[in-house]
Amino acid sequence: MNEITNPRLEFFRSKIGESMNDSPSPFGKWLNGMIRSVDYGRLVADFTVREEMTNPAGVLHGGAASAILDDLIGAMVYSLGREYAYTSINLTVDFLHAARLGDIVTATAELIREGKNIIHCEGRIVAINGKTIAKCATNLIQTSIRI
Repeated sequence: MNEITNPRLEFFRSKIGESMNDSPSPFGKWLNGMIRSVDYGRLVADFTVREEMTNPAGVLHGGAASAILDDLIGAMVYSLGREYAYTSINLTVDFLHAARLGDIVTATAELIREGKNIIHCEGRIVAINGKTIAKCATNLIQTSIRI
């Protein structure tokens, strides 16, 4: 689908600076990021580390960091405007620094390779001070579900 005529991409562009509480993803609604920028193959959003996203040490839980990356990449792939839905077949995450309760972190989802059936992406969560909290690589495969 042509980027200029892609209504999904335009939907995300219309939400820049707004909460993702009306995300097409129910889980994305719970994560409730705020979209910062949208381009074909790239989506950037801020997330506030809430108490229910932390581990007993009061830092961003690895599962929550993985969820942010997986969901944002899923939203970015959705915004490509493909005819069929895609689903993750793997997600490799490296946890490099801590983000604490109340911190605002920025997550970026980027398209690396757009194949016919497999899409390869990378993601990164970065703290305000520039430290990388987590980074990932993932592959998504086309399903038989039309969207």
